[in-house]
Amino acid sequence: MKHCLFIMLLTGLLLGSATAQTSVETNLLKLMRQYRAIGLSVAVVKDNKIIYNKSFGYKNREDKTIIQNTDIFRIASISKSFTATSLMQLVEAGKLSLDDEVSKLTGFKVNNPKYPDVPITLRMILSHTSSINDKNGYFSLDAINPGKNPNWAQCYNDYKPGEGYQYCNLNFNLAGSILEKFSGEQFDQYVKNHILKPLNLYGGYNVDSLGRNRMVPLYEYNDSTKTFEAAPAAYASPKAKLANYTRGYNTPVFSPTGGMKISALDLAKYMMMHMNYGSSNGVRIISEASSRTMQTKLSDNENYGLALWSTNELIDGITMTGHTGSAYGLYSIMFFQPEQKFGFVVITNGCLPQYKKSVVALLYDAIHELYNGMVK
Repeated sequence: MKHCLFIMLLTGLLLGSATAQTSVETNLLKLMRQYRAIGLSVAVVKDNKIIYNKSFGYKNREDKTIIQNTDIFRIASISKSFTATSLMQLVEAGKLSLDDEVSKLTGFKVNNPKYPDVPITLRMILSHTSSINDKNGYFSLDAINPGKNPNWAQCYNDYKPGEGYQYCNLNFNLAGSILEKFSGEQFDQYVKNHILKPLNLYGGYNVDSLGRNRMVPLYEYNDSTKTFEAAPAAYASPKAKLANYTRGYNTPVFSPTGGMKISALDLAKYMMMHMNYGSSNGVRIISEASSRTMQTKLSDNENYGLALWSTNELIDGITMTGHTGSAYGLYSIMFFQPEQKFGFVVITNGCLPQYKKSVVALLYDAIHELYNGMVK
């Protein structure tokens, strides 16, 4: 995994009963010190209730502002699930099919030149089985558009579309552009109108629509200097780029692949919708069938579905579903167990990106002890 493993493991500490909270927080603070975490926000769900939500450490390292539970982070790749959820709504409305050819949806050729007769479908780009890669970058669709880039063929791997897996951000910037073309709404507005507002969540992809005072600065670790450096680019305004915006093509401006800004608490509420197969608090966002499709892996070799993947590495013997995120020094996790109805969100705005085996072993034991105490 390309993420700060200690965060994934410490989330298990939060799965204990209320009586264990004092020791949980003691352990959290110890881990923050050990991995030099600047700030941390956590939320835990059990039986469709937020049973724990707390933030620790600095929001802003320079002025020593403390993180609040209502503060928002750029959550990186967990954002992909919002993009896929939005597209499932269009599939349900009959505007799209998961088996539609991406070339027909984008309006330009998206086809692996090594397999010209094999169409790349919407399902493939949402599951990272498209054979597309990020060699040309992913901040613009020009990277893969033959009419814009003479090196477009570098965007494709050697394997046949649908028969291999490679995590690729360009897949989801393509997906966001398709969402705009077939919804008739600007990407950030679509997600806000059809997911965030119905669930009563505060967040979005456009920083200019959100309160700057609630955004948690991110700090990236520089391995050469052994210091953390502020990463202001994480919250760059899209205003200048929107002046000549073409809907359905310039969508990467909003980063459908990683640009959602939201608090750990509201992300946990969104997570409950997926945990309940598409609905939360009486509000249905997608059908149960669509939700199960998103959570179902597409091959025996990979555990990735449609912007959600499964793992049994967080808690031994328990398969959990969700996503992780890593960008600009931030590490984020959203994982849930739909049958046992529990899950967690953990976000840090900066920490050391490595871990020690002895710490993993220590936390492994604590995970089981506290988890078992909760489910008995």
